Amino acid sequence: MIPTLPFGKTGHLSTRSIFGAAAFSRVDQVTADRTLETLLAFGVNHIDTAASYGDSELRLGPWMASHRDRFFLATKTGERTYAAARDQIRASLQRLQVDHVDLIQLHNLVDPDEWETALGPGGALQAAVEARDAGLVRFIGVTGHGVTVAAQHRRSLERFAFDSVLLPLNYPMFQNAQYRTDFEALAAVCRARA
Repeated sequence: MIPTLPFGKTGHLSTRSIFGAAAFSRVDQVTADRTLETLLAFGVNHIDTAASYGDSELRLGPWMASHRDRFFLATKTGERTYAAARDQIRASLQRLQVDHVDLIQLHNLVDPDEWETALGPGGALQAAVEARDAGLVRFIGVTGHGVTVAAQHRRSLERFAFDSVLLPLNYPMFQNAQYRTDFEALAAVCRARA
């Protein structure tokens, strides 16, 4: 079995290898079902998808009816305003054929102007909090890519107590001294906040 680690502040012990369901953006249901059976066989217990990942949520949906309790299910919204994010969260639930997801993430929140919109009044964060309070999502996270993401995530954590942050950690990124410094500072904040 794959070892597990606590995932953010969620309390979930996620397998160290999670399934990035962007791989389902353009596959048929038979291929998706075979892949999901493989995940079960190896004990992977965390699936990460997004509204923007093509057919991914649609491919996961039929399968969730009988296997929902086996996975920590995360999706993302790339919308920045309240109304658009609210609608996208509800559309994701329909596509996934579930009454709730474990984690909704504000997707790729690195652009400063988009960040201000999403985390400001009438922003996507308001929709995520409303969905959490209504029981449609259990936790709220933020994701991002690029060399500024670690610093931006620290800013995000100053604005809101996100339950998780998701960002790259790999050898090429760590060759950038500023990214490495920002990543280590973000990791220290995350450790301090469990």
